[in-house]
Amino acid sequence: MQILEKFVDLIDGMNNIIGRLVGWLTTSMVVIVFYDTVMRYAFNKGNVALQELEWHIFAVVFLIGAAYTLKQGGHVRVDILFIHFSKKTKAWVDLVGTFLFLIPFCIIIVLSTQKFIANSWAVREISPDPGGLPARYLLKAMIPAGFILLGVQGLSEAAKNLFTIVGYKRKGEES
Repeated sequence: MQILEKFVDLIDGMNNIIGRLVGWLTTSMVVIVFYDTVMRYAFNKGNVALQELEWHIFAVVFLIGAAYTLKQGGHVRVDILFIHFSKKTKAWVDLVGTFLFLIPFCIIIVLSTQKFIANSWAVREISPDPGGLPARYLLKAMIPAGFILLGVQGLSEAAKNLFTIVGYKRKGEES
């Protein structure tokens, strides 16, 4: 169990760092959107690259931040029945759901996007719009990266659920 506990600490720590970085990325996105909106509507000065940067940042925030959101329990769930379950039953539901839905879905996304991303890297894909951003292939590489992080965080959450099921108390955990 100690090895599993170290795995959980490593993954949770990594996604905590990533979550903080994504938070700052979100702040930069708000500043960029504000600037772009003011320039476009107050001064009639649009910028294609700036608009693309907005959705590129949003995509990275969404993809890379998903694992941190899972760690924090922020993903949407239907709690009609779940809220009435015991802690152990909730852990079972989450454990089974992780291996039945989350992990297979992450694997499918990572595997099914490989050719798509490889093609983008092969041609060093850029924006098709005049004045758009270069290196769109870097953005596309965030797809498997985000789902790998999500899958690994799912394994961390599964381990925590296993701890709950077997009654294992981690260091510093309250009873």
